[in-house]
Amino acid sequence: MKHFIPTNNPMHSQYQSWRSHTAEHFDWECDEQGVATLTLNRPERKNPLTFASYAELRDLFHALRLATDVRVVVLQGAGGNFCSGGDVHEIIGPLTQMTMPELLTFTRMTGDVVKAMRLCPQPIIAAMDGVCAGAGAMLALASDMRLGTDRTRVSYLFSRVGLAGADMGACSLLPRVIGQGRASELLFTGRAMSAAEGLAWGFFNQLHAPEALTGAAQALALGLAQGPSFAHGMTKTMLHQEWSMTLDQAIEAEAQAQAICMQTQDFHRAYQAFAAKQQPVFEGD
Repeated sequence: MKHFIPTNNPMHSQYQSWRSHTAEHFDWECDEQGVATLTLNRPERKNPLTFASYAELRDLFHALRLATDVRVVVLQGAGGNFCSGGDVHEIIGPLTQMTMPELLTFTRMTGDVVKAMRLCPQPIIAAMDGVCAGAGAMLALASDMRLGTDRTRVSYLFSRVGLAGADMGACSLLPRVIGQGRASELLFTGRAMSAAEGLAWGFFNQLHAPEALTGAAQALALGLAQGPSFAHGMTKTMLHQEWSMTLDQAIEAEAQAQAICMQTQDFHRAYQAFAAKQQPVFEGD
């Protein structure tokens, strides 16, 4: 089970250059605007996950907490599909041969991917075409925004393989996005949620033609990257932490968060630009 254990990876360095980073189990690019594109790239199998790709995703999103040159992440799949979930031959088969402690190590590791995605300060945009199933659907759910196409089908199909719908935080995250009753239906039945349903239920922020999906995701990411990245990170933190707060606690937490943001140079730049009747140029500090 050593492939589940974090290693001394250079990604964990505060001084890691993400524009020159090369991923091993998926594609990674980061442009000068700070827009990173992570592409699950096994199109012949509809981009399934493996033990190694789970671990690398966990380590990467954990390391992004210290990445000052990455402002937004676009998460997508290659070849007309997003992600078909755990690879049947490389994950599902081996799991049937593992002991309970080994299984628990694995399931905790997959959950750590979601936690790392939620805790990194960068907004994550999932650009989802075609198949989005199982763990792939959880990667989409853990993202901050989701764009799809008319042919996107999202399935939390754990019950169809004899497992609980409670996987990787599904029973916590999905009801918050689409509501308790709708989440219950999808998690109990494992049926696919259509693109139209996903848009009406608030799962998707937007739907686009398949050929326009990448451009729409990149345009949204660029707009966010040109905004105040420190403040965006604070917004993401508050959205995550306030789930478990009372209203009074949330208002106090937001008062403190806003006071911190008021000390940034971006806040001062915005005022100076407004006074000069110009557009502010945010630098993230």
